[in-house]
Amino acid sequence: MYNDSLCGDQMITVTKTYLPAINEYVSYLEKIWQTGQITNNGQLSRQLSDDLKSYLGVSNLMLVANGTLALQLAIKALGLRGEIITTPYSYVATMNSILWEGCEPVFVDIEDQTFCINPDLIEASITEKTSAILATHVYGYPCDVVKIQQIADKHNLKVIYDAAHTFGVKLSGKSILQHGDCSALSFHATKLFHTAEGGAVICKDAEVGKQIFLLAKFGHSGEEDYLSIGINAKMSELHAAMGLCILPKVNDIIAFRKKCSGWYNEQLKGCLLQWPVPPDGLEYNYAYYPVIFFSRDVMMRVRQELMDINIRPRRYFWPSLNTLPILKKDLKKSCPVSEDISSRVICLPLYLGLREVEVKVICNLLKECIR
Repeated sequence: MYNDSLCGDQMITVTKTYLPAINEYVSYLEKIWQTGQITNNGQLSRQLSDDLKSYLGVSNLMLVANGTLALQLAIKALGLRGEIITTPYSYVATMNSILWEGCEPVFVDIEDQTFCINPDLIEASITEKTSAILATHVYGYPCDVVKIQQIADKHNLKVIYDAAHTFGVKLSGKSILQHGDCSALSFHATKLFHTAEGGAVICKDAEVGKQIFLLAKFGHSGEEDYLSIGINAKMSELHAAMGLCILPKVNDIIAFRKKCSGWYNEQLKGCLLQWPVPPDGLEYNYAYYPVIFFSRDVMMRVRQELMDINIRPRRYFWPSLNTLPILKKDLKKSCPVSEDISSRVICLPLYLGLREVEVKVICNLLKECIR
């Protein structure tokens, strides 16, 4: 079934970083060398910020060094304390950001269709210590932003979205980043838009955006004014240059990923698998291709069979965050849906340049394993 000549010694990974033509990147480096400024909100960072606002349809966007810092700065700028309701089905950075800022994560289980936080379970977990809801748009599929905002308004809570997977996603013609008080983006090299390392915070309130901008540069304004405690979360000109190279290609990248996802859909039609169910009105970015198997054993068999032929899917997200050993015992609340889904999911390879013949190999092996 498998032909070694398909990829030879080249590993097929769950994703592959898109790199622009090196001469294109060098042209931006030449501009940096001309100005001599490689950080501290230089010309390229300002240009990238403006271009991203235009592309994403948002008004207040602050570039930062990575997506985790984006979450931490949002928590800090909103003045959050005590408990933050969050999802167990996300990357560990979501939970770590809450803990790092001295707050406590309160896990609420997920929906079994979207794998996002279940809004119908949120109110039961709200206490007098609750200050916010931090939810993740999983695989780029949005949370129920309407219900979450209604709950937040009722209980006077802030809302942060971990939007690391939702670059370019729209719901009913509106950028998903326009929801909540803040959204955090990741521009890590694994994302469909990246700056090698980087991220951004999108804020509803311009004053919160100004606070984040200040916090991200040590709380230091000008040469002599120290206005608050801050950290160094600035994006460098070198990283901004990478983003400026890639942003004009994003629509083509998304279009290819859509085509690749179509190959998977056609090959896996009729298989005993589960996929996330998109909401009506979704303009998706095809960030990932997750499949949920009917049992953990079958998933593990497929994963191993793929790895044996140099194909690397990813158990994304595993394990459910509420089960991590680094948590204090009283934070390990049972979330049966998240624990179940996380035990049976893998994301299949999806990136610009993946070939249809490689998708067929992956799917044929998968179908053999689940017969």
